[in-house]
Amino acid sequence: MAYRVSYRRATGFSLGPIGFLIVVNLLLWLATSIRPDLFLNLFGLSWRSFLAQPWTIVTSMFIHAPLPSIGHILANMLTLYFFGSYLARLVGERNFLIVYFLGGLLGNIFFLLMAPHSYLAIGASGAIFAVAGALTVLRPKSTVFIFPIPVPVPLWIAVIGGFLLLSFFPGVAWQAHFGGLVLGLMAGYIFRRRRHRLFF
Repeated sequence: MAYRVSYRRATGFSLGPIGFLIVVNLLLWLATSIRPDLFLNLFGLSWRSFLAQPWTIVTSMFIHAPLPSIGHILANMLTLYFFGSYLARLVGERNFLIVYFLGGLLGNIFFLLMAPHSYLAIGASGAIFAVAGALTVLRPKSTVFIFPIPVPVPLWIAVIGGFLLLSFFPGVAWQAHFGGLVLGLMAGYIFRRRRHRLFF
């Protein structure tokens, strides 16, 4: 009996898509901290900037509040790492990237339509809420820890509760979160229908 064996040689260190996204976000955060006016005006999203600079509907996903603020970038990148790694293992890196970018785009569209007079939207939160939304459908009973709550919380409660809580914070573009979450929930439903073996 003959077998065909295939293998791949080691190609060296690779960040992977999640590591690459985190590195790009961190580099642009540092650049924005050095030249906030330049990068916020060039890459941040608003109706005015979008009409003159349409690329901002994508680039705003990679810009975060500059120093001395660190909570924005830290929270987003930690959530991207843990939730993104989990989703990529379930559906593959390609599908993860589709959910991430479509969620970020839909979140930005929701922001433009629902908050047309807002000054500026920046951050990866819409894309990250898309990832979280997909996980909410795929693994709703998985448990996570949320600082400062010292007990595990079901994933669906953490995601939905986090969305509702953040929506009341001043200066938060909850419209982008909502758009990303909607996309993620729909994507999770599609994945669930296609791949029942993902579920217990």
